[in-house]
Amino acid sequence: MNVLITGADGFIGRKLIERLLATDAETVLGKPVKTLTLLDQRFAAVATDSRVTQVEGDLGSEQTLLRACLARPDLVFHLASIPGGAATKNFELGLRVNLEATIALLEVLRQQGNKPRVVFASTIGVYGVPMPEVIDEDTLPEPSMSYGAHKWIGEILISDYSLRGFIDGRSLRLPGIVSRPPAPSGMLSAFLSDMIRELWAGRSFTCPVGAEGRAWWMSRPCVVDNILHAASLDPAVAAARRTWLLPVMHASMEEVVGAIARQRGDRVLGNVRYERNEALQAQFANLPPLRCPKSLAAGFRNDGTLESLVQRALEA
Repeated sequence: MNVLITGADGFIGRKLIERLLATDAETVLGKPVKTLTLLDQRFAAVATDSRVTQVEGDLGSEQTLLRACLARPDLVFHLASIPGGAATKNFELGLRVNLEATIALLEVLRQQGNKPRVVFASTIGVYGVPMPEVIDEDTLPEPSMSYGAHKWIGEILISDYSLRGFIDGRSLRLPGIVSRPPAPSGMLSAFLSDMIRELWAGRSFTCPVGAEGRAWWMSRPCVVDNILHAASLDPAVAAARRTWLLPVMHASMEEVVGAIARQRGDRVLGNVRYERNEALQAQFANLPPLRCPKSLAAGFRNDGTLESLVQRALEA
């Protein structure tokens, strides 16, 4: 199987590569990985696995995309994006990467005629704010940020290209993923990762939302599990529903802090204080229950417990 990952040197991409190159990849995908092409602007390290080809360049460049697709991929994980905060600050860059580059990639795949399976990383940002009291699999997106708007359009394109037989697409609406590294990422939800990492390490942390604020939580290993599961979905199941919600954990800041304290000691409780930023509270800490029985029936999963969420979030 020839596999392509865009945004491959990102937070999720690196963990996905690790899993794809592991010995159990054939069990997950049904076929061994023959070639793995990684596309990103730049890579922090040179790959040593003989199956891997790294392509550095602008995702919006047709030449770059053609180089990345030389192996005629059978499976594409389209993870590349300019995240919400960065896309808000630079509208043109967000438009180019999040929407125009998605169209360009789909066009290259269509013209190759290989009909690859495509897993598209969308976002819960398609819902915007304020949100309804409950979100389920029939809730209509109403994005309030350009990032969410671009991703929603991407979902529609994935469905349309699939309907016409050009690809076999599956879109996943990803929540905030923890625990991201401390380096700047442009993710407005990065404070969720910072809170887990700092409190686990015994350091103090000022949370920019209220203790009662409820968010959707998922660890990086768990989201990779779900991305690989999306890739393995039977085509008939995928054709019946092209866009999937993930069964996140719905928990307050206080509940997650409590899960850390149960593992690291009660001193953790004294290391956190709360100073509400109303914009962040509205976007990331007033999230309603998310109900997705069809996703659960199809085999998508969350981290199980808050203790497991914290432990898996801290995996290197």
